Amino acid sequence: KKKYKKNFLSKLSGSEIYITLEPCSKKGKTGACVDELKKYDFKRIIIGSRDPSQNGLDNLRKAGYEVKIWNRTKSKADALVNAGASLVDTPSDLATVDVLFTMVSTGKDLRQVYFGDVGVMSGDHTPKILVECSSISAPESAEFRKVVSDRGAEYLACPVSGNGKCVKAGKLSAVASGDKNTFDKVKEILECYALRGVSYVGEGELSRFCKIAHNVLLGVYIQNLAEITILAQAAGVPRHAFLEFINNSVLGSIFSQYKTPALVNLDWTTTFTPPLLRKDMDLGLQAARELGVSMPVTAATREALQTHFGSSTLKDDPEAYLAADFSALIETVALQAGIKLEPENIDVKTGLEV
Repeated sequence: KKKYKKNFLSKLSGSEIYITLEPCSKKGKTGACVDELKKYDFKRIIIGSRDPSQNGLDNLRKAGYEVKIWNRTKSKADALVNAGASLVDTPSDLATVDVLFTMVSTGKDLRQVYFGDVGVMSGDHTPKILVECSSISAPESAEFRKVVSDRGAEYLACPVSGNGKCVKAGKLSAVASGDKNTFDKVKEILECYALRGVSYVGEGELSRFCKIAHNVLLGVYIQNLAEITILAQAAGVPRHAFLEFINNSVLGSIFSQYKTPALVNLDWTTTFTPPLLRKDMDLGLQAARELGVSMPVTAATREALQTHFGSSTLKDDPEAYLAADFSALIETVALQAGIKLEPENIDVKTGLEV
């Protein structure tokens, strides 16, 4: 291990590194990521998003690093610019980095980032290693992997579990698949933002199946959580009291707790949308058909989710409603029970406070 780390260090010296989230400056299970990065003498560190709970960007700049970032919506990077970072104008400006991380909504979006007119691989150059963190299908990922391989680069599929709040609270995890040597090269980087752990599950696109299965569970979980919460309310139990009990029980989870404020106070600030959840449920059911696996609960949940799309037509702006958080489907469950929900206006914790 010591010999490997020494060789790894010599190879990284003077190179560029691309990281999705600002490196942490606080010590956790694996120590402060900023301290680790300083050891490798990178020429440039490029980050995708500022983490307001950390001051890693400031620490890196003080250590003499030039920090560059890129975001599809430049205004979302304003905080980074104000902190002294510089924006990369297009994805093609990242074509020569050593490690490129991407995270977008769909395979179509990724294709644009990779191969669009100003995509990362629109020219002759290709990053040495591409780490792809989006939730896309295994066939799409395999197609991208082949193109990257044909260009002489390495490709690792590495989707994550958790939203922005989980990142800030240090509760993000990741699952990776691809060549084990590629994984070993970037594992220490992955652990900088996936503080709950990075699981290597094998070759090819196996991590894609893990993430799709993960999001199928997400759909089943939120649907049933909404149903039992409305059941309790119909019996006379306030939502906040019932969810407090669930969160304190053996069945409580990080997910049930951080969704509690939304379900109690009807705050649909977006973390994940119903269309994206439906896409992943469909991907899961497609994989089940191809592999001969019966998933009746998933199929029923997918149809329950579809009713939310129908009930959205009752809203003044259906499109905006479906762009809100998927936890809003509790309103559809309540509608089917003849219950009109009102915010309880109770201060409840997410469990992700930092």
